[in-house]
Amino acid sequence: MTTHQTTALLVGLAAMVVLARLLGALARRLGQPAVIGEVLAGIALGPTLFHGAISDTLLPADTRPLLSALAAVGVAVFMFIVGLEWDAALIRGSGAIAPSVSLSSILLPFGLGAALGLYLMDDYGTDDKTAFLLFLGIAMSITAFPVLARILTDRNMAGTPLGVVALACAAIDDVLAWALLAAVVAISGSAGPDQWRMLLAIPYLLGMLFLVRPALRRLADRLPSPRLTPTVFAGILAGLLLSAAATEWLGLHYIFGAFLFGVVLPRSGTERLRRDVHERLGQMSGTLLLPVFFLVAGLKVDLSGLDASGLGDLGLILLVAVGGKFVGAFAAARVNRMPLRQSAALATLMNTRGLTELIVLNVGLQLGYLDQELYSLMVVMAVVTTAMAGPLLTWLLGRPTGHDGATAEAAGDTDHTEAPERATGPAV
Repeated sequence: MTTHQTTALLVGLAAMVVLARLLGALARRLGQPAVIGEVLAGIALGPTLFHGAISDTLLPADTRPLLSALAAVGVAVFMFIVGLEWDAALIRGSGAIAPSVSLSSILLPFGLGAALGLYLMDDYGTDDKTAFLLFLGIAMSITAFPVLARILTDRNMAGTPLGVVALACAAIDDVLAWALLAAVVAISGSAGPDQWRMLLAIPYLLGMLFLVRPALRRLADRLPSPRLTPTVFAGILAGLLLSAAATEWLGLHYIFGAFLFGVVLPRSGTERLRRDVHERLGQMSGTLLLPVFFLVAGLKVDLSGLDASGLGDLGLILLVAVGGKFVGAFAAARVNRMPLRQSAALATLMNTRGLTELIVLNVGLQLGYLDQELYSLMVVMAVVTTAMAGPLLTWLLGRPTGHDGATAEAAGDTDHTEAPERATGPAV
């Protein structure tokens, strides 16, 4: 790197960190998840405003590959934390309602999304029509577990019956969505001439679950202290990066390996250790690495040429995304005899997409399932469906008691990596 590149990169990173923090804090003041403001910060620096003059000045083209590399590390760390906080006990504590609501809230928007893809194919379709249709279905089916957990915590709902069910539904949705996305990546031939490596995906998964997880359990039992030492922390970092590299080599995507390594880390007896890992990685990821991801994602969003036709397509995307997810979750909740308002509140929570949706959309853009125009419209959908959750919940359930929108922000919390409060309760 030249001195000019280094200077431009450091100044650009500083500007992104400050802008993301300011807009994230503003979003929280307005009762929204901080991720809304941070995504808007990335879009504001992209080509949508002033034809990209801001980003061209702050971040010249020769520094952007370095930003993409940092963003990839940030996404890998985020996916590891999502896997780390994924807990099957959430599902067991929710009764039979969570699996049925999750399946319904995935299958209906998936089907509607694929049907919408048939309509959009002529304008936005790519060479691989099957992958395009399947990917649109997946993109409509996403629920952001971390953002949903943060909303529940902010509203003092994490330990309520509705909160327990919502967390369980989102946890199931996460696993199903990643499995579907992995299947689409596998069948679309994204690995190119090394497609044979996909055959190793199942042995790798089985090895992680039945060899690596027991080995990590034995190592955890031998630790003299549950505290996170530098050696243990280095080992965990190396593990998540190697797991991410393995799935990238297999032809899937590095996000799956990072997520899986978080899932296989031992749960029982390592609560202090996992909390320390979460705090150390979460602060660095939420303050620096994820804002870089938002910047990289925002640089690909261009709404400057949006016309009446594009607005019509955006309306259809929002209708399918919101309607499919809401109707699917609401109908299943009512079948399980959940009260009307709580069914609507659960369906609203399942519509939060947040950062998880952005990661999926970037995978689609990177692998050629989406073009830049449709990607931009889908990012708007992710922002809208996340932003609407708070106002709709207030309308359905009233304002949360003891809620102070500034509390979590003042404490330095972020939406992206917040661990949900572990609570059990009767199913609704």
